[in-house]
Amino acid sequence: MTDVTGFSARGDVRPPRTAGGEKETLVAFLGYLREAVVAKAAGLSDEVGLTPGVPSGTSLLGLVKHLTRVEHNWFVWAYAGRGGERPLDDEPPAAGETAQTLIAAYREAVRASDEIIAACDDLGRPGARALGGTEPPTLRWILVHMIEETGRHAGHADILREQTDGATGR
Repeated sequence: MTDVTGFSARGDVRPPRTAGGEKETLVAFLGYLREAVVAKAAGLSDEVGLTPGVPSGTSLLGLVKHLTRVEHNWFVWAYAGRGGERPLDDEPPAAGETAQTLIAAYREAVRASDEIIAACDDLGRPGARALGGTEPPTLRWILVHMIEETGRHAGHADILREQTDGATGR
């Protein structure tokens, strides 16, 4: 069954099996984790998705917004060097943001990131800018970092979703 965000409920999904090279493997695992986050956020009412599930204030849709900003900051802003001021990645959803708009924004950020990844022919080439005062990282480092970042938040999303309606699975 498909919900208003355009996604359908899914059961337990196994990690990707790929016979590709390094880039294809990294991209496949990142895509798998991105979809896991969306699957956890999809199908909930805005009220439930925006309600913090832990004392720190983290909500499922807050995680989606955070990951949207992180995708933009690492791939578009830092690696490709596009855009002016870097958006903050720790702002909670604003009034009027919904599951539909937040998931659509995440999808758009992923699309932009994927275009940058596809255009790169050397994972060892450093990006245009650095985040955090270090040298600009390579696309390889960004991909591994984004797998770690997205995987960590997918785990948070698992717990938050289970707290809302008991749904489990990857």
